[in-house]
Amino acid sequence: TEKMKSARKPDTGDSGSDLSEQIKAATSDIHVRAENTELMLTYQKGRISATQYKVLLCSLYEVYKALEEELDRNSSHPAIAPIYFPQELARLEYLQKDLEHFFGPNWKEQVIVPAATHRYERRLREIGRTNPLLLVPHAYTRYLGDLSGGQVLGKITQKCLGLNDSEGTQFFSFPAVSSPNRFKQLYRSRMNSIGLTEQEKTEVLEEAVTAFQLNIQVFDDLQKMLNVTTAEQPNAPRPPTALLSPTNVKQLTVGLCVAAVTIGMSIYVS
Repeated sequence: TEKMKSARKPDTGDSGSDLSEQIKAATSDIHVRAENTELMLTYQKGRISATQYKVLLCSLYEVYKALEEELDRNSSHPAIAPIYFPQELARLEYLQKDLEHFFGPNWKEQVIVPAATHRYERRLREIGRTNPLLLVPHAYTRYLGDLSGGQVLGKITQKCLGLNDSEGTQFFSFPAVSSPNRFKQLYRSRMNSIGLTEQEKTEVLEEAVTAFQLNIQVFDDLQKMLNVTTAEQPNAPRPPTALLSPTNVKQLTVGLCVAAVTIGMSIYVS
């Protein structure tokens, strides 16, 4: 098993409080750690490049492929059914379109991801097979983070990268959600209605911490990979040319927001 150990036992707070509030409390410390990873700090300074955005899309694709395939497979599970909204939330199709925009029709051959992304993917596959309940905190942190900044972030990214319409930024688009705030309220309400024993609740909170740990590791590995590709070391492994040689590597001043969406930090936005 690849169950990860958290640095501390999650604070479950009042056992009578909503699960969404308990997740917020349990992940408060690691939330701060996530904000202070090297790549996150780069985002905050507005120094994320088109190359970084593209490698980020590659990792997002692998993570959402695993997450959504496991949610689909377990859609009738009593813990998954209340929060299963594929029409409204699924990201995989949009990520595929974004990757095709940047890499062309053979984009699957050019997707490269670090080891941490594969660990994240394997964890999602494992819990999908053995304990689908634990998919709940992963779906919650990812999708509500995406919803919190999607429309605004899409427009910012278009402007910074000189893109037309939604090309390359469809990941941020939720055409089936007319009101993100109302939908987030519905989602929290559905999740809070899931009947859990105290043991199950503890497991869900621990998995929420694990979700943050996995995301932090992905960001750290992406930063290491990018450091290698920019060090111009003659013997260093390099990603495909299409990844490293955009026509014009403009600075993407999306700042903290893109990273917040990616690791689900925006779940704290009301």
